[in-house]
Amino acid sequence: MSHDAPAANGGPTKLVIKNIGLMLSGDITNPILDADTIIAENGRITAFGREKDLDIEGATTLVDAKGSPITPGLIDSHVHPVAGDWTPRQNQIGWIDSTLHGGVTTMISAGEAHTPGRPTDIIGLKALAISAQRQFSAFRPSGVKVHAGAPIIEKGMVEEDFRDLASAGVKMLGEVGLGSVKDGETARQMVAWARKYGMISTIHTGGPSIPGSGLIDKDVVLAADTDVIGHINGGHTALPDDQIVCLCEQCGRGLEIVHNGNLRAALLTLNTARELGQLDRIILGTDGPAGSGVQPLGIIRTIAHLAALGNLPPEIAFCFATGNTARMRDLDCGLIEIGRSADFVLMDKPQHSAGTTLLDAIRLGDIPGISMTIIDGVVRTGRSRNTPPSSTMAVVV
Repeated sequence: MSHDAPAANGGPTKLVIKNIGLMLSGDITNPILDADTIIAENGRITAFGREKDLDIEGATTLVDAKGSPITPGLIDSHVHPVAGDWTPRQNQIGWIDSTLHGGVTTMISAGEAHTPGRPTDIIGLKALAISAQRQFSAFRPSGVKVHAGAPIIEKGMVEEDFRDLASAGVKMLGEVGLGSVKDGETARQMVAWARKYGMISTIHTGGPSIPGSGLIDKDVVLAADTDVIGHINGGHTALPDDQIVCLCEQCGRGLEIVHNGNLRAALLTLNTARELGQLDRIILGTDGPAGSGVQPLGIIRTIAHLAALGNLPPEIAFCFATGNTARMRDLDCGLIEIGRSADFVLMDKPQHSAGTTLLDAIRLGDIPGISMTIIDGVVRTGRSRNTPPSSTMAVVV
């Protein structure tokens, strides 16, 4: 599906956002940009910098940020979608739209595990993955980009199955360990086949969650060698501390921290990665919908938790949910860079926060107020119905 954002008449578009108070880039090597204006044409970033240096004429949409900070759209690296904006896990409609109001503009499926009657035979699981990939490519709930179609691997799969999936457009594996493949040797072979055909893999880590899952400990994770260590802080039950530290030290793959996991284990992961000088490996997810429900503010809450309790600069914490994930998952969003998708969140400190700025409020653990979300250069929401009111409110002029 095209990422271009056509105007109402089908013509070219030009989005200009001016009077930005703080621009967070999503790039962990340069998290704050010296800029107050962004220009996007036909859904992609074409320029950013100081307004006086840019051509803002001819805008089809002009947003006055009113001093509000801006970030790239947040990415939830770990969700379990099923059908459109409905989840049978909690029998809830509108969970994706609600999460958009938490600043999330892109979601990554870790497997359509909650599909009623989910097939476990090889033909069926391939069909489900291809169907989910097609459905969420053709339909974006509230404009959110849901990268779905993540097969949960089962014993008996051969290399040809992974080639077939990749050629059909499937780009990810669901959580290794949710199906019958739970040993490191079998997982490693299948992960290697998936990688050969350009598919990105994730493994379940920790104790069992849904029926059919089981304990996946450090030895299986290390042997499987997936691209991402899924919910390293447990989903929900975390591994012992020494195993988490071992995974950080002995595996160079992505370290995914999730909202639905163990917060103490999340902080251990953060501190270990920081000691190793490898904060670029950390990405964030919610692991929802799940038994604990739907978490519309799960990503922004995790950013605040890690910053406040982990003594982490908030601008770095934002990179965990934007640029780090985009690079690890090979996405065209998540960074304020020329050519990237024009996905943004305008947010600021909540009204009456003890913090004096957005970053200060998050450093104190407060949830920011979101005044606008933009996907592919199109304004999708105004003031969030889920966050506190922002101290500054961006408006469409």
